[in-house]
Amino acid sequence: MARIKYDGVVEAVRYQPNGQIELVRVYEKRGFVFSDHILLDRPTLVERLTKGRKFVTGQRKSYVANEFETGKSLHLAGKSEVVITTKEQAGSQDFLANVPIF
Repeated sequence: MARIKYDGVVEAVRYQPNGQIELVRVYEKRGFVFSDHILLDRPTLVERLTKGRKFVTGQRKSYVANEFETGKSLHLAGKSEVVITTKEQAGSQDFLANVPIF
């Protein structure tokens, strides 16, 4: 079995009117298994990314509790203001590609 190389999977996102992430719905790795989905606010997500935790976009496979269809990795960008993005060239707003909005 392949070793999992990420600490969480972002399943859905909610944006504020100004374009920043308000909440994300994630599955977090807890030992060998993943949690049920939990909600993280933007400061908590930024803190975890700053500490080196790896998050990817994706969704849980049906009827398979611990496997995910994953997409792009999240990373922090921006000099003066932190931007959370999956794009290589970050703009001025947070953006998670192919992640449904809830």
